[in-house]
Amino acid sequence: MADQGVRTWLRWAALHGVPRAFLSLRAMRGEPLAAFTLGRDDPTGRLQRIEQIRAAGRLARTPIVWVSADHEICRIVLRHRDFGVADPAQTSLPDALAAAVRRIDPGLPNPVESPSMLMTDPPEHTAYRKMVSRSFTPRAIAALDARIDELTLDLLDGLDGRGEVDLISDYASQVPAAVISDILGVPVADRRRILSWGNRVAPLLDIGITWQAFRDATHELEDVETYLVDHFRRLPTRNVDETPFSAMALEGGLTDRVLRANAALLIGAGVETTVNLIGNGVIALVNHPDQLALLRQDPGLWPSAVEEMLRFDSPVQMTARRANCDTEIAGVPIAEGTAVVLLLGGANRDPKVFDQPDRFDITRPNARDHVAFGSGIHVCLGAALARNEAVTALRELFDRYPDLHLSGEPVHRGLVNLNGYRKLGVRLQRGEVTRKAS
Repeated sequence: MADQGVRTWLRWAALHGVPRAFLSLRAMRGEPLAAFTLGRDDPTGRLQRIEQIRAAGRLARTPIVWVSADHEICRIVLRHRDFGVADPAQTSLPDALAAAVRRIDPGLPNPVESPSMLMTDPPEHTAYRKMVSRSFTPRAIAALDARIDELTLDLLDGLDGRGEVDLISDYASQVPAAVISDILGVPVADRRRILSWGNRVAPLLDIGITWQAFRDATHELEDVETYLVDHFRRLPTRNVDETPFSAMALEGGLTDRVLRANAALLIGAGVETTVNLIGNGVIALVNHPDQLALLRQDPGLWPSAVEEMLRFDSPVQMTARRANCDTEIAGVPIAEGTAVVLLLGGANRDPKVFDQPDRFDITRPNARDHVAFGSGIHVCLGAALARNEAVTALRELFDRYPDLHLSGEPVHRGLVNLNGYRKLGVRLQRGEVTRKAS
């Protein structure tokens, strides 16, 4: 057990401890990307850092990586065949240290390490995505729409009469957790574990996290591993409705480790990002009552409103790619092995693409040009599902409680990449419920 603890600490030191020390030094010297990456700013400060980076050029150089908040460059890099995923166990680490990190890999279902789809390139990525995408076909998502409606209305019925609630724990997190549980075939009784896993593993998407956050996330992944091993082993004996993912598990098309890693990715990507989208959307509408009034006048604007929420306050703020060969972007030579950090939230406020980008406008004609879901072969598989969940959850919430307002200062999650709120206290006042006839 002590040996395992040492190995965990060594992985933290290599993947986060050393980068944290380096970034702290750079942040003290005023480098905006270092300060942004360490999450030392509130949301307003974060936007200021992005604009400092944008002012340094479309593609700016730092001592270790290139960085861009330019919409066009982000799209080019995300779609360019010369770039692959930036595995934290390889990128920017000396070869000897990277080899040591791989040797002490505990083999846990970490969504930010291979064989998660998020961290694999073709041909492995192509094979994994083809299998997992069966859970997100138009037919599969259409089948989930009725379930989303049912879950949403049941949750709202449970909020009636409570007056004041935490909208994150009592509502925004419940719908995506239930949907992902259904996709994975997880019983209702175990749904709380899904929420716990997603919340405590989320810091792994950041760079330079503390030892305690890394240790807690690793312990959580150990629980994920234990649960999923048992879950997929018992699926053939359970009398449960078949889902594309459970069918894939029964067919054995993926190895056990690949299956568990991508199930863990669904839990993180399918729950946490959608929670952030719903929570950020509530705050945007409460802070912009004129836009909420437009939605009440024309409910057909809800899909457009969700696109603007994704652009205006992106649930995922950044990603990175690694040059697979010497290449060139926007006239700038990029050496093989070099990482390019892409600030998705910054790209979504690029003034060359979005007029008055700091204005929240649900009628914005090109809001859907955002890159909140990424682009290229790694574009979010569950984008359509997340959009449906957010439209339904937000529309029904404000339909049921038209006078909803904040009851205190929202508490940010304190994460950099997964941008959202940990607590969102609101006061509810029941209004007249208006629903479209089915």
